[in-house]
Amino acid sequence: MDGLGNYYSVTWNWSTVGFHSHSSLDTMVTVFYLLLVLSIGLWAVLSHNRATVKDFFLAGGNLTWWLIGTSLFAANTGSGLFMGLAGLGASSGIAVGALEWNTILMLFVLGWIFIPIYIKAEVVTLPEYLRKRFGSIRIQLLLSVLYLILHIFSRISLEICYGAMFLKMVWDVDIYQTALLLLTIAGIYTITGGLTAVVYTEAFQAGIMLLGSLLLTIYTFREVGGYKELVDKYFHAVPSVISEGNWTSKPACYLPRSDAFHIFRDPISGDIPWPALILGASTLSLFYGCADQVSVQRLLAGKNMSHMKGGCLLYGYLKLLPMFFIVIPGMISRILFPNHVACVVPSECQKYCGAQSSCSPIAYPLLVVAVLPTGLQGFVLSTVCAAFMSSLTSIFNSATTVFTMNIYVWIRPMATEKELMIAGRFFVIILLAVTIAWIPVIETSHSEVLFECIQVTRSYLLPPVTAVFLLAVLCKRINEQGAFWGLIFGMMIGFFRLMASFAYGSWTCDGENNCPAFICGLHYLYFSTILFLVSVLSILVISLITDPIPDRHLHQLCWSLRNSREKRVALDSEIKWKRLPSHLVQSDIFKDTKTCLWNIWDLYCGLEPWPDSKVTPINSSEEASKEQVEHSETLEDTQVLDSGEAASTMELEKQKDTEYSNVLEKPSLKRVVNVSGIILVLLVVVGHIYYG
Repeated sequence: MDGLGNYYSVTWNWSTVGFHSHSSLDTMVTVFYLLLVLSIGLWAVLSHNRATVKDFFLAGGNLTWWLIGTSLFAANTGSGLFMGLAGLGASSGIAVGALEWNTILMLFVLGWIFIPIYIKAEVVTLPEYLRKRFGSIRIQLLLSVLYLILHIFSRISLEICYGAMFLKMVWDVDIYQTALLLLTIAGIYTITGGLTAVVYTEAFQAGIMLLGSLLLTIYTFREVGGYKELVDKYFHAVPSVISEGNWTSKPACYLPRSDAFHIFRDPISGDIPWPALILGASTLSLFYGCADQVSVQRLLAGKNMSHMKGGCLLYGYLKLLPMFFIVIPGMISRILFPNHVACVVPSECQKYCGAQSSCSPIAYPLLVVAVLPTGLQGFVLSTVCAAFMSSLTSIFNSATTVFTMNIYVWIRPMATEKELMIAGRFFVIILLAVTIAWIPVIETSHSEVLFECIQVTRSYLLPPVTAVFLLAVLCKRINEQGAFWGLIFGMMIGFFRLMASFAYGSWTCDGENNCPAFICGLHYLYFSTILFLVSVLSILVISLITDPIPDRHLHQLCWSLRNSREKRVALDSEIKWKRLPSHLVQSDIFKDTKTCLWNIWDLYCGLEPWPDSKVTPINSSEEASKEQVEHSETLEDTQVLDSGEAASTMELEKQKDTEYSNVLEKPSLKRVVNVSGIILVLLVVVGHIYYG
């Protein structure tokens, strides 16, 4: 094994950041991939209407199950997940893969409980649902700002760090130029195409990621000698240098864990204790199953409940694969390169990856260059580029949706639909600029611990949000005071714990940490469980000692009233959030003077509806008719609604009934969906039993 590692050391040119070797064929493969992605994105831009809020942010509500499932997989499988999971697999074993499996079970909660409520609430964003549920602007704005902060400082930073590290190691390219190229290609179709363009390109990129990771897995298993050899050799994958001067590393830092091939680990000494895996990880998974805008937005764009549930199941089946396509190859990388992936001496780590304590994140890119032949290296590089671009475009689209539909309309409550489209596109440009500005900051960060730091940060901030959404849907007794102050209380506790962790640093294998045990000694997944329970109790207590929300405001907004056919009285009726209906907006007086090139530009940007398209409002017929009444009262020459407006209102009511019936699950597909769900659950259970 050491000889194998030395062989690769001689064959490839090692630098302070790894090694890099590529041919013109690899370059051609990668360039072809980028051109293909751009072509698919432009096709989606030019072949779909994007002139309304529903078209731009919800793809017109026409996504099918395979688009939903593959898009969800691509959006949540970035370059950070490839390198982070492989690195943790190399250092600690397969338990981290069980976190992916844990998410699968929460998809049933999303598809079978939360999505039907969100659909009946007729929302575009999740903060918008809480405004309708509680009639609270402050909760909506608080969560909107929190989402944007997490997107920028968590997801974007993770993608930039690991994406830049991978490209630097494999090709030794200029990070700024490469990132600018990838972001420019992604921006061309994301800014103008909205969710439709993002979803179609993500579906293609999901196929690239699956095929590329499958090829790498096959080659790595052939290199190590099969699964049995993997199990035998992993426990002997120890670096040859474990001391420097008078300092010698402790065995816990360089010896493979004895429970590396087990998911359920000791509740005290395990790096991922089994109670924390079941409870704490489920709390985080529940957030991504009920309160994550990136995931929920794609389901809200589904054609009907059959397609939404089918998309959840397809995503669940794809979630089974990272354990075998990412985590286990990371373990094989440690076997092939023990001196590099498992280094513990600071000078050795500095030589191989530029870090001071660990080089485990380089496990995946090492395999790409050392194991794959020419041509396939470029293909797998395209895989990581696909992960990088798909993750960032999904973040851009979801963050833009949250900003436009929750913050911008609060600033500009009478904004027209065209204005919202322009504002959303400009916000994507701002996010692109912020992403580029992040590159020099993130490139110098401690990439060896960034993935785990992001998981810790989410464990400290997300449980209160999960508690609010869970209780909002399942318990109608929860009111605005309980939801808001319970959320604030839980977030304050998590924030103080997060600041303490940053101030003292995380626990290391050497035990070198000055943080008191009662602050930092508790595993972050245990803390996540406790924080979730505290948030739930605080929300319940505050709600029970304050006045409840009458049922007339909650019809179809919570589980017990989900099938109610009574008309809901909006809690937010006094809030001026309604934009002008499209048919009342003043027409463009300069339309006849526009040149042909200007009209082509409008068509490309989606600022004008297609000639054969109709602008359909997202708001319910009740809200649309209310908009007509309120706007007619502002017009001096209009005193009452005429018969034409009344007929329009009746037409909207008829349209609502038609749309509602289309959203319902089709009986012919219900049995297929349920059987597929049962099979998926059995596969997850079998996997936990086999690796338990």
